[in-house]
Amino acid sequence: MSKPLHLLIVESPYYEDITDELVKGAVEVIEKAGATYDRISVPGAFEIPAAIRFAADATAAGRAKYDGYVALGCVIRGETSHYDYVCLESARGFQEMAIKDRLAIGYGVLTVENQNQAWVRASVDKGNKGGFVAGAALRMIELKQQFGLTE
Repeated sequence: MSKPLHLLIVESPYYEDITDELVKGAVEVIEKAGATYDRISVPGAFEIPAAIRFAADATAAGRAKYDGYVALGCVIRGETSHYDYVCLESARGFQEMAIKDRLAIGYGVLTVENQNQAWVRASVDKGNKGGFVAGAALRMIELKQQFGLTE
């Protein structure tokens, strides 16, 4: 019997209530799939890709074992261009790791104009983005297995 898949949820609780709802959706999907997970928190969305990179390096070195990653957080547009940089660079980091390093990452960092938009996407009763991206990570792990890219 094979071991259950093990994922790492990396969350940015800058908007804690929204992130908690994203995590709730992700955990439901992960547990329903029979997988397990660990959770870590980082200061902001900008730091999520680095945390995933650290965990992937630890996995490659045999100090951890993650089959995939779920990135959760929220960035709401403010009065400065900071929003644009955080959104662009965090997304670039996820995409780069997914392609170059073949990491299975569910990208659940909401990039929205206001809290109402965030809630529509985060709520498990509405958009359930947390659940969706956990499912995406699980599917990408499945594809890696299908192509023989996992241990």
